[in-house]
Amino acid sequence: QVQLIESGGGLVQTGGSLRLSCAASGRAFNSLAMGWFRQSPGMEREFVASSSFSDIAVYARSVRGRFTISRDNAKNTVNLQMVNLKPEDTAVYYCASRPYSMSYRSADWDHWGQGTQVTVSS
Repeated sequence: QVQLIESGGGLVQTGGSLRLSCAASGRAFNSLAMGWFRQSPGMEREFVASSSFSDIAVYARSVRGRFTISRDNAKNTVNLQMVNLKPEDTAVYYCASRPYSMSYRSADWDHWGQGTQVTVSS
């Protein structure tokens, strides 16, 4: 069983920055792919970014060049640095984990955090 706890959400203006963090426990972190998804009201949960167990990063097209995922295997954490935020980035952001490799499908991820709200005002 993997436990995930997110932190770092908040309210920012358009063009601002936020850094989300996710702390993992319960399984060897370096065997996990870590991902970030987001969900807006009435919308399906969508893929944002992921880092495989071998630290290969993949991004959704909508965030590429603005978001950066990074992992620290010594601290069992994964971060999502978000810059140049837009109102359409407003959502609840979830951290997720699954063994080894990433997937774009939320149904393929085994464990989820509780979510953290990101609101970007125009």
